[in-house]
Amino acid sequence: MSKQVDSLNKKIPVVTTRAKATIGSILTVIIALYIVSAVFTEAYPDEIIKGMPIVIDFIVKDLFPPNLGYADTVLTSLIETWNMAFLSTTLSAIVALPISFLAAANINKNKAFYKAFRFFLNILRTIPELILAVILVAIVGIGALAGVLALFIFSVGILAKLISETIEAIDPNPLEAIRATGGNIVQVIWYGVLPQIMPHFTSYSLYVLEINVRASVVLGFVGAGGIGLILKKQLAMFNFDNVSTIVIMTFIAVTIIDFISNRVRERLM
Repeated sequence: MSKQVDSLNKKIPVVTTRAKATIGSILTVIIALYIVSAVFTEAYPDEIIKGMPIVIDFIVKDLFPPNLGYADTVLTSLIETWNMAFLSTTLSAIVALPISFLAAANINKNKAFYKAFRFFLNILRTIPELILAVILVAIVGIGALAGVLALFIFSVGILAKLISETIEAIDPNPLEAIRATGGNIVQVIWYGVLPQIMPHFTSYSLYVLEINVRASVVLGFVGAGGIGLILKKQLAMFNFDNVSTIVIMTFIAVTIIDFISNRVRERLM
């Protein structure tokens, strides 16, 4: 019996007093921030609960039944949304891969260049794709091109960051062996790095594709093409039966894409 108790005690992680104090402090800060946020936004829990009947009434009376005759128009915009997401992800993957080598400390030995590329990637990831879309709509005009460019710029920052961190975590032995035999940097990358990172690279690209599909829906609200563009128009005209069709078809499309992407990523990893 005592052996079982000892074995159980070894399996249960011990939380130190310092860790408990840290967790308590973090929870206190979170609760305080929540209260401050609720006061400033007036989004009190009871107000949200009081508003639920209004939301349910709107869904039942205005959104249903959906206008199935509008499905063809929605499908065309969904295809454009998919094309935006796929094109931006493909281009960003092509560009992000070489940049990721320059942003990896075990490949790029020049500290100045390494830090410069890291800083560059941080800038790309800091600017939200919605802000990029607003700027690009002003430059190239309303349409899918602005959306593709916004998603491309944002995706390069995400992908290059993820891939560079993967490169830094790979097994260094193959790289050292190639260098010891006189291999140049291209051979080190081709034979030592790429075979180790390709499953992760593909998985990250699919993950970014999922993000871009969702993001492209929102970008339409600022004129960057896709399903969001017609959703904004139908909301402005109070055509809620058409809005319902857009929401339902978008939900189905995004769910299918996420399911396929997750299955592929599970097989890769």
